[in-house]
Amino acid sequence: MFSRILSAVALGGAALPALAPAVAAEEVNLYSYRQPELIAPLVEAFTEKTGIPVNVAFLEQGMVERLKAEGMRSPADLVLTVDIARLSAIVDAGVTQPIDDPALIEAIPAALRDPEGHWFGVTTRARVVYASKERVADGELTTYEDLADPKWQGRICTRSGTHPYNVALTAAYLYHHGEEATKEWLTALKGNLARKPQGNDRAQVRAIWAGECDIALGNTYYMGQMLADPEQQDWAESARIVFPTFEGGGAHVNISGIAMTKASPNRETALKFVEFLVSPEGQEIYAEKNYEYPVAPGSEPSELVASWGSFEADDVALMDLAALRPDALRLMEEVDFDG
Repeated sequence: MFSRILSAVALGGAALPALAPAVAAEEVNLYSYRQPELIAPLVEAFTEKTGIPVNVAFLEQGMVERLKAEGMRSPADLVLTVDIARLSAIVDAGVTQPIDDPALIEAIPAALRDPEGHWFGVTTRARVVYASKERVADGELTTYEDLADPKWQGRICTRSGTHPYNVALTAAYLYHHGEEATKEWLTALKGNLARKPQGNDRAQVRAIWAGECDIALGNTYYMGQMLADPEQQDWAESARIVFPTFEGGGAHVNISGIAMTKASPNRETALKFVEFLVSPEGQEIYAEKNYEYPVAPGSEPSELVASWGSFEADDVALMDLAALRPDALRLMEEVDFDG
């Protein structure tokens, strides 16, 4: 079931294996949607510090379905995933338990954790604009609302509007401006696209490099990933990161987060892992490897991430955005954003 410090276990559509009853031990069992190499330094540091091994199962999809099928026989102690939509889906499925721990409550800002303690954000990423260094002047775009300006007609690239990253951004727009204005914004944004939504965030930056568009929506950490890949460095170097804000708000951020399963057979050791993850040491290890922003007080982003510039994050509670996600997705479909 688990592999000791990180070899991938893909779930896909395969039948679940038979599970032996979970037995408590001095270990931590983690289900993760994050790629194994992104969390290896963190679990290695935790094991070196505490002597407690961390067993990781990497799931490509179907985490909620797996946890529901396993029920109270699940060997998983913790789930680590990205995006508030995925975290809220896990909680809504009834497979998590709250953590009432003063150290976590003190370390994680209220907007970045579940009020009932079922999940905690551990790093943030901003949903930004990648802008061509050659074809877009500094200060030419400053807000998300600017993306609807006709001057960008035929100049914007993005991935599917129904992808969770864009649905979360639309939910934030809906929070700030209401349904009618959000639908108008989506319609105008669609009209400014250089091509139909396609590919991932890195594919949009590649399109900027190729001259297919001038600006693109993307998450901040993709800049770090591209710069670390010799085949993608030219893409990254053709663009700069712009931190738009909402009128009357800040830059939209989302999270990677962690939750404890209801079935956790190793609750005490699992709690130690979560506490390490939000400590300054754990925060900086995890954030640096993922090119993300740490959330705990006293933690700093890596030198590379800091070089992209500072921004003021939108202060809306992520649970409020999760509640608006169904309406955001409906509006995307009403304007046929991907069509």
